[in-house]
Amino acid sequence: MFTIKNIFIGFGLILVDVAVYIFFGLLLMGYDDFYDESKGPYWSLESMTNTEKITYIGLNVWHVINFVAIGIVIYRIIKLVKSRR
Repeated sequence: MFTIKNIFIGFGLILVDVAVYIFFGLLLMGYDDFYDESKGPYWSLESMTNTEKITYIGLNVWHVINFVAIGIVIYRIIKLVKSRR
């Protein structure tokens, strides 16, 4: 069922996921540090540069990818548990 290879693959995927979140977080730190009220409301797209907009949208896309992946994992676990009964 679970082999050492599968455990390392899962651990590697988690590390890549955390690395992507750190990457997006570091890129968005520039927005947080240099936010200017005259450009618009805080965290609105109008107050961001193009790079910050791409980073912000990329982070939200990454959230969706993670939610879908978690849903797939939960579905497979439920399917596995039901098949063993």
